[in-house]
Amino acid sequence: MLQKEKKERNQLEFVSIEELVPEDHLLRKIDAAVDFNKIYEFVEDLYCPDNGRPSIDPVVLFKMTLIQNLFGIPSLRRTAEEVKANIYYRWFLGYLLNEETPHFSTLSFNFKHRYTPETVENIFYWILDEINNAGYLSPEAVFVDGTHIKANANIKKVVKKEIPKAAKIYEEQLLKEINEDREEHGKKPFDGPKPPEKKIVNESTTDPDSGVFHKGEHKKCLAYTAQTACDEHGYVVDVTVNPGNVHDSVAFDGLYDRMTEKHPEIKAVVMDAGYKTPWICKKVFDDNRVPVLPYKRPMGKAGFFRPYSYVLDEFYDCVICPENHILNYATTNREGYREFKSKGYSCALCPSIEHCTESTKHEKLVTKHIWEEYVERSEDIRHTPKYKALYEKRKETIERVFADAKEKYAMRYTNLRGLSQVTNWVRLKFAAMNLKKYAIHRWKHLCISLYIWIFSPDFS
Repeated sequence: MLQKEKKERNQLEFVSIEELVPEDHLLRKIDAAVDFNKIYEFVEDLYCPDNGRPSIDPVVLFKMTLIQNLFGIPSLRRTAEEVKANIYYRWFLGYLLNEETPHFSTLSFNFKHRYTPETVENIFYWILDEINNAGYLSPEAVFVDGTHIKANANIKKVVKKEIPKAAKIYEEQLLKEINEDREEHGKKPFDGPKPPEKKIVNESTTDPDSGVFHKGEHKKCLAYTAQTACDEHGYVVDVTVNPGNVHDSVAFDGLYDRMTEKHPEIKAVVMDAGYKTPWICKKVFDDNRVPVLPYKRPMGKAGFFRPYSYVLDEFYDCVICPENHILNYATTNREGYREFKSKGYSCALCPSIEHCTESTKHEKLVTKHIWEEYVERSEDIRHTPKYKALYEKRKETIERVFADAKEKYAMRYTNLRGLSQVTNWVRLKFAAMNLKKYAIHRWKHLCISLYIWIFSPDFS
């Protein structure tokens, strides 16, 4: 039987907004997980206590930003529209059905001018502290990686610019150890660091803080890179944002120093092959921590011997080639590599010379970094069952964090410009991800505890 529903759109009803929100809704879980009144402490100095017009509640502004990040809404304007029409969002913000919600321009202005880097950082660490105090955080092993975020800039609108190369953080320490090594071999030490070199880069005229990113099959674009660390449960421990043309190994120091300062209990740092450099291995080992790194394919030409075919003899301070010829120490260069050279007359009649060198003088040059022993130590650790199993967890920790951030939280592309604004944007997204995961974990554990309590033999 065909039945047509009556459309009584003008009918008045008395309803409670509390009854319209399901008990197991995500926003209910989040509202019960943390006390949002803590926000007032972070923004108190940003408002005048006794002058000016009454402001929008800062907790409401933060919750609207949280809604945008939780549900992957692409813009603040769209977020304001969704809040106006969604009953669940109104309940979360504390607005009645007929009450006017904040305009998007208010939200946008406050995000840009009131959400300072210090405020966002305090919010991020506050949520992380709540997770840690509840016992859900396990920072003994952290998983580090970087992901790229497309910038709000056109790759065609760039200009060539000559800039000095950034000095390496460890340059002073490296030079000191180079000079010590040179003096041990009877060489004259270098006077000081070499003059800063210059390089030509493509700088965006729209967003100068972004950088050109091009890797593998990825399309060339302007981007930012987010260096991120998470624990074994997928909670983001810390994040730093850099231009897209900064290599992961260069951006590592900023993230590592921040997260180890906040979490000195870190014992292992799990990274991919892009971080397998002598400096990173040395830095982590010197801090009494373990770098967990994968196999890295050796560099070299096809058809030639691989670098590992040339064995370093530390006792006699020489290198032995695959044909058992000796390459003697020549010098230690400014980059920290010891150079070992063969004798031309010894290699001229070698049957494997076509697989060894293309030098017209029949000389083979092999380099070994003065911190090579730290890389070899990390290679030994790679084969242990404990750390091999730990490295396998990357796909379910840091890689899943990036997949969720881009697929569910709209982090593939940013509509903001400037390093400071993008950093705030990324940290708020990861704060929302942490809060959602924590609220769900907490809810599940409460439900399990309640179930056990009800069905226990002692329940009466």
